Amino acid sequence: MKTLILNPIAFTLGSIEVHWYGIILGTAALVGLLLAVQEGKRFGIKPDFFMDLLLLGVPSAIIGARIYYVAFMWEDYKGRFLDVFKIWEGGIAIYGALIGAFICGFFYFRYKGYNFWRMVDICAPSLLAGQMIGRWGNFMNQEAYGGETTEAFLRDTLHLPNFIVEQMLINGAYRHPAFLYESLWSLVGLVILFILRRQRFLRAGELVASYVIWYSLGRFFIEALRTDSLAFIGPSWLASFINALWTPMELVFMQGYLDPSYGNIRISQALALLLIIGAIVLIIVRRRTGHASAHYNDPIVTSKPERNVDNNGKKAGAGEAADSASKKAKESEAGPDRGNK
Repeated sequence: MKTLILNPIAFTLGSIEVHWYGIILGTAALVGLLLAVQEGKRFGIKPDFFMDLLLLGVPSAIIGARIYYVAFMWEDYKGRFLDVFKIWEGGIAIYGALIGAFICGFFYFRYKGYNFWRMVDICAPSLLAGQMIGRWGNFMNQEAYGGETTEAFLRDTLHLPNFIVEQMLINGAYRHPAFLYESLWSLVGLVILFILRRQRFLRAGELVASYVIWYSLGRFFIEALRTDSLAFIGPSWLASFINALWTPMELVFMQGYLDPSYGNIRISQALALLLIIGAIVLIIVRRRTGHASAHYNDPIVTSKPERNVDNNGKKAGAGEAADSASKKAKESEAGPDRGNK
């Protein structure tokens, strides 16, 4: 049995238990919202735009995360259809959440008259920040951990604080804090995205592509440490290829156990490789075909200008919206510290 050192329940309201997991995910969503709102100001986009996106995006992400998980675990749910909806029993996947969020964003941005690539670029750091914070919810629940390691490795090699080391004592053995590895990877990626979006060479769609590449690269290597991976039985050549790519990590880490009868390829690793290749191809194709003619720092305008409202509550036309966005972009360039606080 797991030995929970930290209580996953933050407090109770009568018979209702409020879990740290929910509080942490709520905090992650709020931080992501604030980052998007702050960056949106540079382009004259109202905070309400991102607040509405959050209200639509969170349920979409949860639905996508559940569908993704159930699809790959269908044998466990076949004949128990009602259990599909019991999300409180666990069983969600972050890649599914991202798929759900992107689908929601596509239709929401189209409804508002904004270019999809311009808007997902603004939201990319918010997604990574949310993932960085959200992984600590897994820590509180002792989830998403890696294979066995030693106490000395956690304390003396990684120099982790005591509360993390103790929480990683699971089923009588110390485990790799895979949640922490991914959280720190996301933190570094967030800094990189902040730097990239200030560069003049960055084109529309390339910040979100950079996010996909960075996150997928880290997920590929971290996923192999885990013992709870979704997997499938695939061709032996693909399994050998993935293991070969991961081989340099064996200098420090050992892969988490994966039951051969369950699968020989971790789904998240295979998907990570596809996403990395896809994101690189996307950047190249969009540049060569001219679809990435707009730069990240160019003004953003909507095809439905009546939805833009200026500070005086008056409706602004497309020209006024563009002028306002252009002015804010120039002000941002003049003050390098703005927008990344």
